[in-house]
Amino acid sequence: MVLLYCSASALAVVFNFWKMQNQLIKNELESGIEAPLEPKKLTLQVSRVQVPMRIDQYLTRQVENATRNKVQEAIEDGRVLVNDKIVKSNYRIKSCDLIQMTFLRPPAPELAPEDIPINIMYEDDDLMVINKKSGMVVHPAFGNWTGTLANAILHHLGKDAEELDKSELRPGIVHRLDKNTSGLIIVAKNPVALHRLARQFADRKVIKIYKAMVWGVPSPLSGTITTNIGRSRRDRKVMANFPFEGKEGKTAITDYSVTENLHWFSLLSLTLHTGRTHQIRAHLQHLGHQILGDVTYGGASLRTLPFSKSEGFVRNLLELLPRQALHAETLSFQQPTSREQISFTAPLPEDMELALEKIRGILTSA
Repeated sequence: MVLLYCSASALAVVFNFWKMQNQLIKNELESGIEAPLEPKKLTLQVSRVQVPMRIDQYLTRQVENATRNKVQEAIEDGRVLVNDKIVKSNYRIKSCDLIQMTFLRPPAPELAPEDIPINIMYEDDDLMVINKKSGMVVHPAFGNWTGTLANAILHHLGKDAEELDKSELRPGIVHRLDKNTSGLIIVAKNPVALHRLARQFADRKVIKIYKAMVWGVPSPLSGTITTNIGRSRRDRKVMANFPFEGKEGKTAITDYSVTENLHWFSLLSLTLHTGRTHQIRAHLQHLGHQILGDVTYGGASLRTLPFSKSEGFVRNLLELLPRQALHAETLSFQQPTSREQISFTAPLPEDMELALEKIRGILTSA
């Protein structure tokens, strides 16, 4: 979307930029063969009340999934224009500046089967329930074209995968888990099952229960977190909480209960009633009890606990959990053909179990 508030000539600027950027952009591959890249074109207009800052900082904050290195690379290549002129990374944006930018993205390769081990907890003619390990990306995207759960699924299904639509690089995947969240995920094996399972998620008929290790002990020990969740105003890569039923974000509801009080930590059980991006992670940050190891939402910083040598203890604990300690433990839903209610539970992964043992050990000796 192009926002035009300040300049009468903005349309002409946008048109010139459109003509320039629609010329063929090429990328020389290692083989020496040139292949066209798919440009991602963005047009932004700086607010009248925007605080002056470097353009590379501004674009990194404003553009979802952008990194400062990629932004600076685009600026150096002349793919960022301000008011129809090429600028440098240290240019300081001004009120009403019109910015045009093009990211270069390699074309998505065709999804290929890969022989990657996966833990299949259940399988029938319609679906699979997989216990995903942390660190595995669910489906290919920019920066992760291979080694994903989707690649593993195609290999496992073999010829049966021909029934699935691979055009969007997520064949049969009904829902998703973050890369560093472990646990249960449902995969449909045919279009009918995919449609019926997706409808259950949309109608909130799927029961989803997670386990999380968090800092501190919530008070009360059980309750419901209800907010709106949407993109943060400060960092578009992060989700933020907004007032419930307000104008920003979408309704998000999470039930929580403490299943183990570990004095300085807790093991929580969480039931999702909605499925917003990063819902549990954002909600627990809102509650003031961030997930242990969660870099994005403040759960991976070193903290001092009230016992001797606590810094070393916390450092070792975070080394055991180099990711958010969040696990999709239980799924309950209707089998799409028989309509039978089926449920599955995945045990806590090894890293979370080891971290729990370490905490229980320090409590015993304290």
